[in-house]
Amino acid sequence: MKIIHACLIGPYTDNYGYQENVLSKMHKLQGYDVYILASTKTWLNGSKIGDTNQKTHFTKEGIPVTRLSYVKWFPHFIVNKLRIFKGIKDYLLDIKPDIIFIHGVQFLGIMEFIEYKKKYNTIIYVDNHADFINSAKNIISRNILHRILYKYCAKKIEPYTRKFYGTLPTRVDFLERVYDLPKHKLELLLMGIDDTLVDTSNKATIYRETRKKYNICPNEFLIVTGGKIDRLKNVHSLIKIFNELNNKHLKLIIFGSLLYDVKNDIEGMLLHSNNVIFVGWQSAIEIYNIFLASDLAVFPGKHSVLWEQAVGLGLPCIFKKWDGHQHVDIGGNCMFIDDSDEQSIKEALIHVTENNKMYKKMKLAASKEGKEDFSYCKISRYAIEQ
Repeated sequence: MKIIHACLIGPYTDNYGYQENVLSKMHKLQGYDVYILASTKTWLNGSKIGDTNQKTHFTKEGIPVTRLSYVKWFPHFIVNKLRIFKGIKDYLLDIKPDIIFIHGVQFLGIMEFIEYKKKYNTIIYVDNHADFINSAKNIISRNILHRILYKYCAKKIEPYTRKFYGTLPTRVDFLERVYDLPKHKLELLLMGIDDTLVDTSNKATIYRETRKKYNICPNEFLIVTGGKIDRLKNVHSLIKIFNELNNKHLKLIIFGSLLYDVKNDIEGMLLHSNNVIFVGWQSAIEIYNIFLASDLAVFPGKHSVLWEQAVGLGLPCIFKKWDGHQHVDIGGNCMFIDDSDEQSIKEALIHVTENNKMYKKMKLAASKEGKEDFSYCKISRYAIEQ
């Protein structure tokens, strides 16, 4: 059975731990004939989006990735929002897919998938990563792009789509409220961990060796955060709090890339930090190892897929509270902070790290359900069986 994962609305980057990467990988490992159709957009050095000249190449798992460029008959700044591509029709006719999994509905090129579905027997699934925090943030985006243009795309493909998935509860809500899609076609599709990258039965060895690698003593309480770090992730506030606390028993390890709006501030703070370790951009395997070597994850700003990964690896967490993000609470494994101001973050940190009874309760809850619910092996099967 042939499956196309269409990744045309944003950057596609090999070897990342994003949903489109892991779902396609899992489907390949499950025996499907998998293809990835992507735009030329990609993450460059983990810190900015740019274009690649690659046309067709293969992932480590042997999945062919074909990249399509935008049409040339519109100015780039317009076509960057309309997202009309050259070659979708020919690609579909060449592959003849049994299943098409479209990652994001926000592109006019979706019309070519509709035309293909009208003529050929294929099953279409669509997911959504847009929500009220990362999208529709200004009048033009909200009222023209999303409520008119992208809603038009969603409504046109709705009769031909078996399921629309939101990757967060708030993203399911976005599909209903902004694009007016019928409730019976909407479901939550969790993000999670790539089960193939980690052997949690070997956690004690990973814990010991990873801590040794980063000079973390066994008796030190290790807190972790990371990702593509911009100002909305609020990591700069977390570093400032650590510098103020100056607790020799607490260590903070940060992985990822520093984006332009916060890079200078954080680099300056790191010069005066005794208990903060910045390790830069890491592979997915190393990120998992760092999580497994840590005692607590803290994400004091906007959501990233790292939230689900931390929960899936059984790590107690502190999260910034957002509407429609409570799915990461699997029964007391995490604490939510209502505000991401420095005082609230500081109080939450002290509350968890100095209350041993509470921390043990969070740790017990974190170890019970996360791996099962946030397993991409399970999620990937569910995604194409509805």
